[in-house]
Amino acid sequence: MTSQVSPRVEDPTAPVATVKRRFALPRGAAFVGTSLAAVGLYLASGAPTPILLLLQQEWGFPAWTLTIAFAAYAFGLIAALLVTGKLSDHVGRRPVLIAALAVQAVAMLGFVVASDIWWVTAARTLQGIATGAATSAFTASMVELAPERFKRLGSIMGGAVPPAGLALGALFAGLAMQFTVAADAVVFAVLAAVAVLGLVVAVLAPETSTRQSGAVPSLVPRVAVPRAARAEFGAAVPGIVATWTLGALFLGLGPMIVLRVFHIDSGAVDGVTAFAAPAAAAVAGFVLGRIAVRRVLLYAVVAVFIGGAIIVASVYGGSLALFIIGGVIGGSGFGASLSGALRVLTGIALPHERAGLFAAVYTVAYLSFGLPAILGGLLIAPLGLMSTVVLYGVVIALAAVVGLLAQQRLVAQQRRAAAERVARTATVATTTGCTATV
Repeated sequence: MTSQVSPRVEDPTAPVATVKRRFALPRGAAFVGTSLAAVGLYLASGAPTPILLLLQQEWGFPAWTLTIAFAAYAFGLIAALLVTGKLSDHVGRRPVLIAALAVQAVAMLGFVVASDIWWVTAARTLQGIATGAATSAFTASMVELAPERFKRLGSIMGGAVPPAGLALGALFAGLAMQFTVAADAVVFAVLAAVAVLGLVVAVLAPETSTRQSGAVPSLVPRVAVPRAARAEFGAAVPGIVATWTLGALFLGLGPMIVLRVFHIDSGAVDGVTAFAAPAAAAVAGFVLGRIAVRRVLLYAVVAVFIGGAIIVASVYGGSLALFIIGGVIGGSGFGASLSGALRVLTGIALPHERAGLFAAVYTVAYLSFGLPAILGGLLIAPLGLMSTVVLYGVVIALAAVVGLLAQQRLVAQQRRAAAERVARTATVATTTGCTATV
């Protein structure tokens, strides 16, 4: 079953012609380099997951402070998305990416020199701002730089890159904690170098978006969902909420659950555990890329429902293996939801609408990521860790059910619309035939 979308005059999947410069990278190399730079951006986003728990043990700050530091990234990202989400549609992708990656490098150095949790929170917020400014520009660039023979690849990469980076960042940080001294300094120094390499790629990449007027008005905070994309966007929102809330549970509270519920104090285990869900998400984004998008979106909400239930059961059963299995199943839904939503929306939006639309998608996603993390941290003290995990599970299940119903309702509407078009066509043909006979 495939999605029925409103016809547009212009082919929305066609990339904007690249603007040639004397020292620009070839298009194929720029696509690979831009994709790797985006992975590096999200690699840094996943790294603090195990590192923050290490800092809590060293500095002795309370759990609610830990989750605020974790969620500060999401809120910095959302603020940047709302302000700069459409900017690259007006000034070009390259200027936005160059500025964002420069800020990202500064944020990584801020982690290196941080001396308390509030300095970490400030660096985490700055990191979120950099990521938010770069997210829609990176996604649009990957769509527009994708090879002509693989038009769908850009949208698939847009959905797979964020969880892939989160997974690799958490795993890298966990292994650094296990096998190095001063893991936080090592991790963030490496990530600063990665940001600089991404900056070099952005400088050398060709521009894929023509400049348009209205850059300053575009900075007024708002989300931009084109009229033709609103039905699909609305149907995708509950699934995005469910999957990213599960991501907040796994990445925000995962290391704490491993320590307090499973009684394992190991950086490597923390890294592998945090790696499981986003890694499954990244793999799902690629594997499901050839499947009809409607089926992918339906799979996403079912998988996150099942995964969330298994995670809750694992906490009560005291099984780390079951916890990881739940993360893998739910994580595959995470990847399917983001990749599927980007695929269907990319097929509707015109090139000059893409960055603003992607900003709207990621705003919903990171609100679903940041708010539950903070609320979960505040509820641990009065309710306990297990009750907080159960509450997470209830929210995830409800959002998944709403997402399933929304997708089914949209499918029914599209079938009715298709049937009405066929009926109108048949009526016109019959009337024309009768007229010709007379």
